Amino acid sequence: MARKKAEPDGGPGQPWLNTFADLMNLLLCFFVLLFAASSVDQAKFNEIAASFQNTFSIFTAGSTAIGDGVLISNGVSQLNELDKYINSLGKLAENDEQADKADDLQQELEDIEALRLSMSESLAEQIQEALSENNIADKVEVDFNSQYVRLTLKGAILFEPGKADLKETVKSTLRKVGMILERYASGEIEIEGHTDNIPQNSPPYKNNDELSSARALSVFYFILENTSIDPASLKHTGRGEYMPIADNSTQEGRNRNRRVEIKIYNSLSGY
Repeated sequence: MARKKAEPDGGPGQPWLNTFADLMNLLLCFFVLLFAASSVDQAKFNEIAASFQNTFSIFTAGSTAIGDGVLISNGVSQLNELDKYINSLGKLAENDEQADKADDLQQELEDIEALRLSMSESLAEQIQEALSENNIADKVEVDFNSQYVRLTLKGAILFEPGKADLKETVKSTLRKVGMILERYASGEIEIEGHTDNIPQNSPPYKNNDELSSARALSVFYFILENTSIDPASLKHTGRGEYMPIADNSTQEGRNRNRRVEIKIYNSLSGY
């Protein structure tokens, strides 16, 4: 009896069928893996993204970026946010430094202002004492601010109505004022003439501007001629009726507004 041929190892069937079956198995596994990779647990990803966002508060829209599948592009955006954040910290530090400088400057200005005021107060006290010693304190008012000490002489004791010529009776008082200025005034001296608001129509002055200027100039010339004060430190201005210190509707107020002021600027003022 004839013998049967031995079958090839690997089971029944043609050899190529084994290779084909292996290939099909590999393809099946490959597509299963693809399917598994394409199935995303959205809730799980959202939870992870929220965790990152809470931990790194400078990142924005993290869950949306992951859910939309554009993590890389939004990651660049998040890096930009990080850069902005770091820059903002630098700007805040810079602003703090500028604020400190501004505070220092403000304090320096306040210190200078306080020093000016102290100098003016000291000068005012010295002048007030000198006026009392010369028995003219009742004829000259003294006040001050951080810029200057102001001596005010009433116009009624200086001039006749509508005139700019000094009365003879006031010249002795002005000489004493000049001596005090010569002694204590180290800064610029400004002489201002002021009037009330009654229209001026007496020749040679057409209005209160001209009258106030002429009166300031008369006091200027008198002090210049009777003291050794440097003319370069003296100046005169007419302010007319525009700077009243009292109500022009009353006689008493108009009397106060007709005046000559002598301002003695301290050495720290800007004039």
